[in-house]
Amino acid sequence: MRQRFTARFLVVGDRAGTVVRDGVLDVVDGAIAWVGPAAEAPPQGDAEVVALPGVLTPGLVNAHSHAPMVLFRGQGEGLPLDRWLQEVMWPREARLTPEDVEVAMTAASAEMLGNGITTSVEMYFHPERIAAAVTTTGARALIATPLLPLPGMPPVAEQLDAAVALAGTAPDDGSVEYGIGPHAAYTVPLPVLADAARAAREHDLLLHLHVAETATEGDDLLAAHGLSVPALLASHDVLGGRVLAAHCVHLDEADQELWQEYDVAVALCPASNAKLASGVAPLRPMLDRGIRVGLGTDGPASNDSLDLLADLRLAAGLARLRERSATALTAAEAFWLATGGAADALGRPDLGRLEAGRRADLVHVDTRDLVFEPVGDAADVLAHLVWSGAGRHVRDVWVGGRPVVRDGASTTVDAAALRTDVAERAARLAAG
Repeated sequence: MRQRFTARFLVVGDRAGTVVRDGVLDVVDGAIAWVGPAAEAPPQGDAEVVALPGVLTPGLVNAHSHAPMVLFRGQGEGLPLDRWLQEVMWPREARLTPEDVEVAMTAASAEMLGNGITTSVEMYFHPERIAAAVTTTGARALIATPLLPLPGMPPVAEQLDAAVALAGTAPDDGSVEYGIGPHAAYTVPLPVLADAARAAREHDLLLHLHVAETATEGDDLLAAHGLSVPALLASHDVLGGRVLAAHCVHLDEADQELWQEYDVAVALCPASNAKLASGVAPLRPMLDRGIRVGLGTDGPASNDSLDLLADLRLAAGLARLRERSATALTAAEAFWLATGGAADALGRPDLGRLEAGRRADLVHVDTRDLVFEPVGDAADVLAHLVWSGAGRHVRDVWVGGRPVVRDGASTTVDAAALRTDVAERAARLAAG
């Protein structure tokens, strides 16, 4: 199958912010075969031509999400993280069924695709049902099977064995990848964290966990061990391999040095951290150290949006506020955090950029809107995407060259019916 996409602008998704005016992108069998200006394009041949009036970008990569929590969107408003979890989330989650998770993930996946998110990192219960959901919608997911010692769940050691076994069932087409997701050092015993890290390294799996989300979450560990959470993880051989740490709001310079030393990647969640008053992560210092960073929405119960374009605008604004500098994060870097930078953070070199050899996960942003004018030069396109763009501007989405959103609507699921189903399930879970 051969396709040729033409667009007014192509936004590559690299850190430099490369934008190609009057661009052409060729797709062969679901992979990008050529990218560049129309004047230099190879012969069209028998390719199907898709002419787009707006901007073509890579599919956005959501580096941290608990998307099935659309069931709890907006619940527990105004509570700090610890009370939000203990009083609102965990009691409702204890009543979840596997079908609840699959329905909710299907709805959330369709919502994310509609906002241009083609890949998400998910950490939630019933990972096999999450995989089924994204198979239905046509999205991609890297699913970190959660390890969490909650009532009614197997011992965490058994959870780890099951997570490793599940990882071996992943398809080889890049649509679903499984990892291991121990919740955090303050909820999962340190020996289990160490075992999970060893298993992840042995099987080349992503190890995904929450780190330094709030200022006080590590107080008990510090009192018991005399070490910060990052230092404690290093001392227990948890770091090394493919480690993705979510949030990382409260990292001091020594912690950041450890992240740099062990090449730990960060999933930045500015909207969730702002809503829960957790703080502002040291994004600029982490980037200056060469730490890999990707942007995440977090769950729709703590954001409450699954609009990564809105989150990258917040990330840029908060970085500039924190550093008191309008140059602390450029528009190009902000967009890269949701595309190529996020793919790098996941260890997925097949995603995140419009480059030959990568998967043809593509987003058409309709720029026939006043917020995308004026365009004096190509750099203005990135500025408008970051400071004016939103998920509502996404018109069409392809995953591996397959259309999954057309003219703003899902091609794979009935979004209206899913919305009704989610509402009914959410009411049941809230009622108890």
